[in-house]
Amino acid sequence: MRTFEDLTISTPRLLLRPMTESDAPALFAVFSDPKVMRYWSSAPWESMQRAHEMIQRDAASMRVGESLRLGIVRKSDDALLGMCTLFAFSATCRRAEIGYALASAAWGQGYMDEALRALLDYGFGALELNRVEADIDPRNEASARSLERLGFEREGLLRERWIVGEEISDTAFYGLLARDWDAIRSRERD
Repeated sequence: MRTFEDLTISTPRLLLRPMTESDAPALFAVFSDPKVMRYWSSAPWESMQRAHEMIQRDAASMRVGESLRLGIVRKSDDALLGMCTLFAFSATCRRAEIGYALASAAWGQGYMDEALRALLDYGFGALELNRVEADIDPRNEASARSLERLGFEREGLLRERWIVGEEISDTAFYGLLARDWDAIRSRERD
């Protein structure tokens, strides 16, 4: 059985690692920010307890290999900037979904691109995934650009899939295949 509880992934500027209880304040700051949560599938968090619950739930899930959620930590100051995740694994189809959130103060600095490239390398490499899917609000143009920069293709739209508070929103589905990721990474090395 695979487990993720001790997994760390290093990039030039970032360390992706399991979150601990000491990360709760920074995690809460990310998920309580209305700008970050604008296109999320739930309202901004109102209680620090939500951060503690996510960390505990993730630790249990990562121990048994059900999902993988890593904190995005900036190496220069050890600040937790956000998180990225692979979840909804299908072993038979070698498929997973990807998710991510980043503190608004860290937007526009390339951190999420760097983190997701490392996570995708791990997913398509060590986990031997064949396909990674993303589900975003189509109004989230920055997220769509991030996915498309990574090679994801928009594959469909589900109308009025989410209701958060009084707001109804659609879902845009994106997919990335292992063979496409390999081609992208090969071109980047050349």
